[in-house]
Amino acid sequence: MPGQRKQSRERAQRRLRDVPGRWEPLFSTRDQGELKEYLRRLHAEGGVTDPEYVRIDMFCGRLTHPTPHRVSVFVPEGAA
Repeated sequence: MPGQRKQSRERAQRRLRDVPGRWEPLFSTRDQGELKEYLRRLHAEGGVTDPEYVRIDMFCGRLTHPTPHRVSVFVPEGAA
């Protein structure tokens, strides 16, 4: 059904809004294949157990400046 992914993402954001913490950038690239490979490795190594704690930002780009992608992870307050 259209819109279900967006609803799921919004529910996750509402849950994290109540938890004090910050988004910490882990990885940045302009290559989408490299981004997918990094996410696969992150999941395989057990670096992040809950996908709600991972955020992928896609910044606006132009022909002269390709669109960069940045992977961030949510770090709850008080966590190491």
